[in-house]
Amino acid sequence: MAAFKKSNVKIYANSGPNITPDALYWKKLGVPALVKEFGSIDYIDFSPVEPYYFAVTCSVRVQIYNPITKIVQKNLSRFRETAYGGTFRSDGNLICVGGDECQVKLFDASSKSLLRVFKGHASAVHRCFFTIDKTHIASFSDDKTVCMWDIPSEEKVSSFAEHTDYVRAGAVSPLSSDIILSGGYDNIVRMYDARVNTSVFNVDHGAPVESVLFLPTGGVFLSAGGTEIRVWDAFAGGRLLAKLCQHHKTVTCLCLASGNKRLLSGSLDRHVKIYDTSTYQVVHTLDYPNAVLSLDVSPGDETLVAGMVDGLVSISRREENTKPTTQERLKVSYRYAPDDLQTRTVDNIVPEEKMNLMSKHDTCLRKFQYSKAVDCVLIPVVTNKKPAVTVGLFQELLRRKGLRAALAGRETKSLSAILRFLIKYIGDYRFTRTLIDVANILLDIYSEVEHSLEISRLLQRLAERVREEEQLTEELLALQGALQLLLSGASMGETDRVDNLVDSSTMQPSLSAKSNFVVNIT
Repeated sequence: MAAFKKSNVKIYANSGPNITPDALYWKKLGVPALVKEFGSIDYIDFSPVEPYYFAVTCSVRVQIYNPITKIVQKNLSRFRETAYGGTFRSDGNLICVGGDECQVKLFDASSKSLLRVFKGHASAVHRCFFTIDKTHIASFSDDKTVCMWDIPSEEKVSSFAEHTDYVRAGAVSPLSSDIILSGGYDNIVRMYDARVNTSVFNVDHGAPVESVLFLPTGGVFLSAGGTEIRVWDAFAGGRLLAKLCQHHKTVTCLCLASGNKRLLSGSLDRHVKIYDTSTYQVVHTLDYPNAVLSLDVSPGDETLVAGMVDGLVSISRREENTKPTTQERLKVSYRYAPDDLQTRTVDNIVPEEKMNLMSKHDTCLRKFQYSKAVDCVLIPVVTNKKPAVTVGLFQELLRRKGLRAALAGRETKSLSAILRFLIKYIGDYRFTRTLIDVANILLDIYSEVEHSLEISRLLQRLAERVREEEQLTEELLALQGALQLLLSGASMGETDRVDNLVDSSTMQPSLSAKSNFVVNIT
């Protein structure tokens, strides 16, 4: 005899996030350890050599942490005022730090000794980086200048003063020691060549620039400011390649990960977005308890560190599965056992039969007791916690053409339970289509019947609820039309490819579901 097929409720299940390889990869980062500092975390930088210590610049010191123990290994505190932008050299031996003292200081990372002090700026130095040749430092200051310093002679080699506002962002080319990139609060990103002592070209980001970053090829760079990240082609004189608009507050920091195949951006909206650098699509999102000011990832993606505006440092380290598998445990257990004690492979494992329990409404369906099945799914426990079960039963009765018989002949109490369920869930796009059919059948049955005062009030509330949903649908359609008009105008005025500006398709499921509101309530 064929088994009874249960009513289907899985079609109403909420759709969860897509399980992608990137989601699985970044979820392997363990529960973050939170370390409290005394001020906002200005900058985080990982040493490029093992054991991959990371420097946290905060207040009047730079602290070097061990990523495994998550404790401070060294403390650079030779500052009278706030320090900014502590950065390791490519060999991990030296650290350069700017600050409110209008100087760039050079430290030995192992001995903490102060080796050089580069003086010449007139205002705070927020960023400084070593060039690829390891013998020069580029500094970016609030005095609107960009300078290049020679480490052995402690002299200024070049100076650029083309910005008209604070210069808070900078980067050095990964291929040439003469190419420098700067971003200022005048919305301009400039590329300089130290050989000609002037800017090669400049681009307008459209907002104060908080961070700039070279991709490993050196021919593409990114600028972050406002809620946008823009991708530029340096070889084409600063041609715009893409716009990334995934944050709703200011983007504060950028960094590369996964062998430069992933781009991470931190923002004041408490999110870190992870992009695929080949398509610039978001592949994963990380959430933090407060606004993110600084961010960096260790080589190999072993450790992810984020600094926040309230002084919290979030340290997430990748969890490796060190538990041996079942086969490995068997190998260890029987490695030195005699032959007669080895596990045998001739044993037959009989699977345990699990009883297929059937719910009450399915039992009633099996006996063709449709009215009683509806009563079973209208109890408060089901309607409040599992409304998909109730809607699934309604859909099954519609398929069997037994819903009219199940709803007919009901008293005030059971009829009011059905109406309350319709009022509560008819606006849910997952259930709208089915509940509209239920409401129409219910009104056809009881349109000629005299109702009690309670039923009349519930019918009036149902009518108001439908009118609210109709009004909401009209407003959403008007909004969709306005967005399409804006997007079409932007596409006509800008010929470059713009990725991820506005995804107007996110409202389509609800609009398509809500556009079917036709309930004959008189």
